[in-house]
Amino acid sequence: MAKYITNLKVSVKAADEQTLQSKRFTIIDENLNKGAGGERVFLWYKHRPAKQPITRLQVSFNDEMAEGLGKAGYKKIKKNLNAGAGGKPIYLWFFRGSGEYHTPIEEVSVTTSAANEALKFRSGWERLACDLNRGVGGEWIHIWLRRSEQTFICDLDATDSYGIDKDNFKDGYIRVDEDTNRGPNGSFVFLWYRQTTDPERALTDLQVSTNNGERMNFMLQRYRPVNVNLNDRSGADQVYMWYKKTKGDNPIKAMTLILNTEAVPEYMRAGINVIGENLNEGHCCPIYLCFNQ
Repeated sequence: MAKYITNLKVSVKAADEQTLQSKRFTIIDENLNKGAGGERVFLWYKHRPAKQPITRLQVSFNDEMAEGLGKAGYKKIKKNLNAGAGGKPIYLWFFRGSGEYHTPIEEVSVTTSAANEALKFRSGWERLACDLNRGVGGEWIHIWLRRSEQTFICDLDATDSYGIDKDNFKDGYIRVDEDTNRGPNGSFVFLWYRQTTDPERALTDLQVSTNNGERMNFMLQRYRPVNVNLNDRSGADQVYMWYKKTKGDNPIKAMTLILNTEAVPEYMRAGINVIGENLNEGHCCPIYLCFNQ
């Protein structure tokens, strides 16, 4: 019988570790606070046959992000992944779902280097976009998951407010848990996507526009826009995401955002599509969209 991830926990103290060991959880031996100081934080899991395996992982780094997750029935792991490092609290959430847009998670993992990230993404893993050392320095740390079947991206959306988060989660969307509009002003803007196991329903190309000429060009090529400015209210150039579904082209398996500029050449060397347009134009840190086919 197939085994899936059935439970997740986080330890921030030695006493937590002892408790989870006694309950037969398995540790992922990478400190989620590596290089940032603070507590030694570890992710633990159970891997066994189950009728209701975990199908979703999400991260929150503010109260508004958490609200929609809670209303949609996601379970919060009440241990701060940034414990003792001085940054804002970061929490991991999970959900056990079923139906068209839910595929069981078979494995979870953690990376702390750009080279390991690129190879993992290429080999079919999904990456949670939020750096677990967000705002405190240290290593770039990401949680990864692998599903029981190959999935493909079939729908895209974006939001510049939190009002429909609950509905999006209930409709099967996954939030890319990093703000594309990082800076002192403007809305929190997030990308969303849904997955399918049917490659015939998958999107086959993504693009980004940062000016009117590019927008017109993509319209002429019959791309469809995601109608939210990813740089909303920032005073910078308007940035839009575009997608296309072309029969016979390679389906898109996964997408994520890269904030670590040193990771960009690693992803490109691994054969990942990295779009060169900065989603966060005019702000403190560049953000790049990448996807795997």
